[in-house]
Amino acid sequence: MAELQTLARPYAKAVFELGRESGGLKDWSERLALIAAAVQVPETAALIGHPRVTRQMLSQALSKALGASLGHDGQGLAQLLAENGRLKLAPLIAEQFEALRAEAESRVDVEITSAAEVPGAQRSALGAAIGERLKRIVAIDWKTDESLIAGAVVRAGDLVIDGSVSGELERMKSALTQ
Repeated sequence: MAELQTLARPYAKAVFELGRESGGLKDWSERLALIAAAVQVPETAALIGHPRVTRQMLSQALSKALGASLGHDGQGLAQLLAENGRLKLAPLIAEQFEALRAEAESRVDVEITSAAEVPGAQRSALGAAIGERLKRIVAIDWKTDESLIAGAVVRAGDLVIDGSVSGELERMKSALTQ
């Protein structure tokens, strides 16, 4: 998987720079999402790498299927990926592009899983506190999981803060069995 990440990186960086220069990061997010979704459709995925389907045929099929929704630049990228045999990288390119965009826009996606539903006022306060701690604009996805017993688990990229009772019980169990 790391090799595919490495192959996708130059494409993601190039598209990011292009989007930043043109002021169209949001447009490129949409284009990349369309290309990534298209290559993940089972019928399309089966054609990628098929010995009887040329890269030019793939390029034409994508261009025809996605057409105007990609715009000229998006079609150019899809064609480039097809011609270079890199269409299967489209989801990874989109993922890396979004990470670059989030960094540039000083925002982060946060997932908060709590044991019970969190009231609106507490959601706002917790969101503000997390944004202040991370020094970023946060977009929070709220979930509930009763198995946490009480408390919450906060995930923001690589950062995980487990303030749940079940997490504390696991840590105690681990400490006692060592």
